[in-house]
Amino acid sequence: MTSWLLALSAFVVFFLGYRFYSRYLAEKLFRLDPDFITPAYRQEDGIDFVPTNKFVLWGHHFTSVAGAAPIIGPAIAMIWGWGPALAWVLMGTVFMAGIHDFGTLWASVRNRGQSMGVIARNVIGPRALTLFLLIIFFLLLMVNAVFAVAIGTLFTNFPASVMPYWLQIPIALVIGYLVYKRNWSILLPSIVGLALLLGLVYAGTLMPVSLPEETAGYPATAWWVLIMLTYGAIASRLPVWLLLQPRDFINAHLLFVCLALVYLGVFVGRPEIVAPMLNQDLPDGTPPMLPLLFVTIACGAISGFHGLVSSGTTSKQLKKETDARFVGYLGATGEGLLAVAAILATAAGFATFSEWSEHYGSWQQASSQGIAAFVQGAGSFLQHLGIPLVVATTFMSMMVVAFAATTLDTGMRLQRFILGEIGRQYNLPVLSNINVATVLVFISCVALAFFADPSNPGAGGMVLWPLFGTTNQLTAGLSLLVLTLILMHLKRNYLLALIPCLFVGVMTAWSMLINIGNYLADGNVLLTAIGGLILVLNIWLVLEGIAAMGRKRAPEEMLDQGEG
Repeated sequence: MTSWLLALSAFVVFFLGYRFYSRYLAEKLFRLDPDFITPAYRQEDGIDFVPTNKFVLWGHHFTSVAGAAPIIGPAIAMIWGWGPALAWVLMGTVFMAGIHDFGTLWASVRNRGQSMGVIARNVIGPRALTLFLLIIFFLLLMVNAVFAVAIGTLFTNFPASVMPYWLQIPIALVIGYLVYKRNWSILLPSIVGLALLLGLVYAGTLMPVSLPEETAGYPATAWWVLIMLTYGAIASRLPVWLLLQPRDFINAHLLFVCLALVYLGVFVGRPEIVAPMLNQDLPDGTPPMLPLLFVTIACGAISGFHGLVSSGTTSKQLKKETDARFVGYLGATGEGLLAVAAILATAAGFATFSEWSEHYGSWQQASSQGIAAFVQGAGSFLQHLGIPLVVATTFMSMMVVAFAATTLDTGMRLQRFILGEIGRQYNLPVLSNINVATVLVFISCVALAFFADPSNPGAGGMVLWPLFGTTNQLTAGLSLLVLTLILMHLKRNYLLALIPCLFVGVMTAWSMLINIGNYLADGNVLLTAIGGLILVLNIWLVLEGIAAMGRKRAPEEMLDQGEG
């Protein structure tokens, strides 16, 4: 089968999902009201609550949720074959991520822009907020550790990407200064920044940067991990306007260019798919596809992290309630397209089946080198457009690193916020101290990255991926549970949220039990303890939610503002 046919099929499925299902959700389930006064206007402050054009907001939302995860997950899951991976991405995006991302955005807009944790407290009870915060803290902890390891692996495998990434930072700082201190329009500086970045990609191929293979007993990847976590801690302390926001502007353009080039390369080159649709010859040690597929591919199918973004930042900028369909559902669709691109790159980016099977020769190899397979495969697509392979792979690795690093310093910033919120909940002001919180976040991330896999400290942290995916999906299931309770109270078709909630909940709980069993068998006390604690927190919150069904609670703000 040719890759262009799969790409075209995915486009058709996503188009139909947006055209029909999202319209049903908007008109019949959420009943979006064009006259509803959104928090962006009701609480406008020029900082967090800012009415934003839906196209601009969609771009910001998309780049916030689209990181390295929808690339890493599908690249690893390809060990089971491209058929299951593609089916889960299409089904998950249309029927699960769509209502999750759209629904959490709508629920937050109807509740003064509050986060899902606060809404859970209102709907379920006061303990729900603390439970939600703890689960989110562990999710962010794993996000930071996994992405630091992913960046370290890319820097080691593709040293040409090192210089472009680090020189992107001063470019972003200059853009932040011009936009926020000199009142320049953002469009021109961000386009110039993108052009400079593309030039640096070519320069990087001429001047690759590598660390020694081993220093003080640790491999190069481990040192890159330590460097990236140090950078993340520092960047998380900087004002968002100085680095995070201007770099997001550049990365938004970078992502759109990347996706366009990858799919254009597929349709121009029409490479054949060499990977099996269903891999019947799995390497020894490969975990069962059911249920692990549904947590290996989290972002790109359904992701609890999206609910944090929808209710954390996006809801505060929604200009009209009717824009929630475009921003929320189409944002999920955009990430689905990125996941499909990862599937195509790892299914058709190899010249022969033997090359593919050699790369996916073991579960450990698939986990640690899946992202490298994406970079090589997507780079081969760009070759069909006349771009030299070394430049193409540098560009693709630079794109993955840029988004993983953005998620890294955002994740460390959010982790610090979570510690502060927990401190306020339990009257522990020390956790609200920015210096103390930053140090605690840094230490916890380094500990997890270096000790998650005792046999390969600092370099084997991708062993965390199943645990990260499971925690991410559990968070999505909890958000869907809250959404179900809200719809039940409003006497609407809550089954559209409950069915995905039950599916995700069962698959992720099953996966977590398998993960814990594997960690116990390996004698990994750290991951056994973390996995067990997350499972207990999740079960506790679900039981609180079941009890809330009888109480029929709902956020007061939603009741006061009507059902519109």
